Amino acid sequence: MTPPAGHGIIAVAIPGAAPMAPDARVGPSPAQRIEDEVNPAQTVAAEPLSEAASEDRVAAFLAGLGLIAAGERPRLERLPGGVSSDIWRVDPGGGAVCVKRALPRLRVAAEWRAPIERNAMEVAWIRTVAAFLPEAAPELLGEDRAAGMFAMRFLDPLLYPGWKGELRAGRADSATAAAVGERLARIHAATAGDAALAARFASDPIFHAIRLEPYLLATARAHPDRAGPLHALAEGTARTRLALVHGDASPKNILIGPRGPVFIDAECAWYGDPAFDLAFCLNHLLLKCLWVPGTAAGFLACFDALAAAYLQGVRWEPRDEAEGRAARLLPGLLLARIDGKSPVEYVTDEADKETVRRVARALLAEPAGRLAAVRDAWRAGLARRDNQAGRR
Repeated sequence: MTPPAGHGIIAVAIPGAAPMAPDARVGPSPAQRIEDEVNPAQTVAAEPLSEAASEDRVAAFLAGLGLIAAGERPRLERLPGGVSSDIWRVDPGGGAVCVKRALPRLRVAAEWRAPIERNAMEVAWIRTVAAFLPEAAPELLGEDRAAGMFAMRFLDPLLYPGWKGELRAGRADSATAAAVGERLARIHAATAGDAALAARFASDPIFHAIRLEPYLLATARAHPDRAGPLHALAEGTARTRLALVHGDASPKNILIGPRGPVFIDAECAWYGDPAFDLAFCLNHLLLKCLWVPGTAAGFLACFDALAAAYLQGVRWEPRDEAEGRAARLLPGLLLARIDGKSPVEYVTDEADKETVRRVARALLAEPAGRLAAVRDAWRAGLARRDNQAGRR
């Protein structure tokens, strides 16, 4: 099968090469690197495809990479959890492969559309990070920019368990949280003040469409009396351009590998405010206290460990400035995961939702300058909820 006309398939891995062991990955060799001939933002919109057409496209893509024979139809296993993309696992014989294709409309209840060019930004983020910290990113195999599709080496969950699953099981390991914070800071430090990267990741429309609007601005519409601070957070974040931001650094997108955390799903990648990544990740550790109440103390210890490790690695600006922006962002992101376009699936109890609203709204009205103050306010909110539940 030949690739459809107009689809520029770019291979990163050498066809026929032996698969790389998941715990022994190294940086790309010259033969594996590709030239950035096209700006990642110069992709075209992907049209909605039927299941059969999608499978045809994936097969053509893999054939173009040399991973399967022309005309071969491999078995595609659709992977769960894809809100913003179609994701498949394919086993072509040389090691399992993951294929990802961006969706123009996200699978959430609210109307939420986003440019499929974000797929190219994810590929660009993987290439950039793999150049200096390959163990922190998945191994890229190739991409089809026109289709908004790329392939990467599949990471075995037995070797690379998802951090979200670990937290759900009540395994709140402070050392893991510290490793996440340290690695995130390394990525930010290595990319800070880089004009070429700033130009390459000038993805402001994408970041606005899939982060600022559905989180902060949509939440402002739900809470008009807090619209002022929420709009200020969105505007301040959009103006800050310091380093390469992952944009979706949540536990569901962090795998705990043999050589440390691996960050996946960087389709929100943007050259902007690194405090957004810190706040985004810490936000999930707070919310997990409602998901697994018996491990709340452990999650708050993880919050402290991640924050401390991250701030220790801040070299591109004064630490108190980075911490202050993250502390001010946190209540906006907290409230967004209840009343924005992408509410967390595990906070369903109305008392829990009100706990989030009460704490977040108070912090929006009187912002905290330190992350410890946000943590203390959240702990007090949990205690109040527990006391009220005990009186019922």
